[in-house]
Formats: sequence, C-alpha cells, structure tokens
Amino acid sequence: MVEYIPILMYFGISLGLSLLLLGLSFVFSTQKADPEKLSAYECGFDPFDDARGRFDIRFYLVAILFIIFDLEVSYLFPWAMVLKQLNLFGFWTMIVFLLILTVGFVYEWQKGALDWE
Repeated sequence: MVEYIPILMYFGISLGLSLLLLGLSFVFSTQKADPEKLSAYECGFDPFDDARGRFDIRFYLVAILFIIFDLEVSYLFPWAMVLKQLNLFGFWTMIVFLLILTVGFVYEWQKGALDWE
C-alpha cells in the first residue's frame, strides 16, 4: 500500500488545485450579459426553439456509420506504410479485411441505412 501514496497525493493535489481554480473563476469573473454575446452567432438569425429538442434518429445513424467506416479505413494507412515489408500473408489479410468492410457497407446500403428521405 505504501507504493500508492504518491499516486493518491498526486490525485489529491490535482483535485484540490482544480477545485481552487474553478472556484476562483466564479468568484472573480463578471456575470453581466454582453449584447455581443447575446446576439445571433454564426447562422445570422436568432434561435427560434429550444436547443434540447429532439432530432431524427437518422442523424445519429449516419454519424455512427461514418465513425465506424472512417475508423476502419484508418487501418489502411499503417498497412500502406509497411506494405513493402509485408509478405503475401499480410497483403491477403488486408484484402480479407477490406472484403468484410465492403460486405458490411453493402449490407447497410441494402437495409436503407444510407438513404435520406
């Protein structure tokens, strides 16, 4: 247990410093509204509804699909960097990976997950 004392001290000091800085920012900051701060932001018009409104599930589905396929394609970059050092097994392993990725993409396409009505 003696080995954990420096780690616990580090966490305690970090927590104390974080709370101190957070508290000081509330004590010394000005809380009055600025007209520039309340004006319309980048869109150019005033907001007309609550920001916590419901969104269609298609937004989330497209975002999740993009993240999945984007992360899987990111495996191609390290593979391409060491392609000359890989033997035939490494090449065909990536081809199988890309085929599985393509089958998944075609499946999502067939199910209509990529259609925007």
